[in-house]
Amino acid sequence: MAGTAAVVAVPSPAAPPADGRAAAPERAAATAPREPSGPRPLYVGTYTSAEGGGPGIALASYDPESGRISGSGTLTGVPDPSYLAVHPDGRTLYAVDERQDGGVTAVRLRDRRVLGTQSTGGAGPCHLSVHPTGRWLLSANYGSGSVAVHPVDATGALGGRTALVTHSSPRPGPGQTGPHAHQFLTSPDGEHVLAVDLGTDTVYTYRLDRARGTLTEVARAHTRPGAGPRHLTFHPGGRYAYLANEVDDTVAVCAYDPGTGRLSVGEPQPTGAEGDTNYPAQILVTADGRYAFLANRGHNSLARYAVEDDGARLRLLGTVPVGGDFPRQIAFSPDGRLLFAANQRSGTVTVLHVDADGGLRSAGAPFASPVAVCALPL
Repeated sequence: MAGTAAVVAVPSPAAPPADGRAAAPERAAATAPREPSGPRPLYVGTYTSAEGGGPGIALASYDPESGRISGSGTLTGVPDPSYLAVHPDGRTLYAVDERQDGGVTAVRLRDRRVLGTQSTGGAGPCHLSVHPTGRWLLSANYGSGSVAVHPVDATGALGGRTALVTHSSPRPGPGQTGPHAHQFLTSPDGEHVLAVDLGTDTVYTYRLDRARGTLTEVARAHTRPGAGPRHLTFHPGGRYAYLANEVDDTVAVCAYDPGTGRLSVGEPQPTGAEGDTNYPAQILVTADGRYAFLANRGHNSLARYAVEDDGARLRLLGTVPVGGDFPRQIAFSPDGRLLFAANQRSGTVTVLHVDADGGLRSAGAPFASPVAVCALPL
């Protein structure tokens, strides 16, 4: 294991709402019961326009016990599908089209039919998520620093954009030429949506009008200048979140107030990269809230953290080799017993077993997939 870090706490925010609404799907692995035995589907995103990139979304399956992946073809017709998400009902897959004229595409999983594409109104969309109600798709345009909302109809298809907000302030951080929205997700209480912007060193909180799909800004949280926040994930308790900062190679614990939607960003903490050139990509929390894992691009590792004090503290336990080069994105299997890493430069997806004590063990040889930048196990 690589070095340890001092424990850092943040002020305690207000208590979460009593209605116990579900957290956003990507914040952690799903809870028990176990999934049925037998192969499970896996979808892998890529850059179709990159040298050596894939022809579309790679189709595969994995064994939920061993973690072994087997390829089964490609879903074509979606350009540069660099990030993927699934509808809460499991019937529709969504992909960004990370191009100058950005779009979001819906695919019906039953017959893999493309249901259509809608413009995001911005450049280079790099992240999307589905609101827990299943009625709205949220996307982040990295190139233009904006976030968009699209309605989702009963078939899973997307309607025309209902909101587009560009992050025009504050001024870009050191070394940045403009805003760069990198993530757009729903808070655990379901009342707010949060946009993480690397260019402005800011996390914006909006209230989503669930009837009209419009956005109203209600709060902003600022990192230290030049941090370059990239990815936020919530603790299952709903009172804390963890922010991966790409540019200054740190993570931070954030307090979250569900009443106002306000984040309070804590002090930066190390990623275990120990001086290597490193760009943290994504952080996940286990469903029981006891451990967090951070993908380190450059150091090519997964940092392991113990989550303490009901989510208020992260303690670095060390790092584990990811088994690939430049892990851009990580994801849990639905039962939380496997962790998948999409390694962009090596063109592989690696799988690790997640032990009850927060340990990570390789599940075997990596799965080859050209310019793998997103792995979505179902």
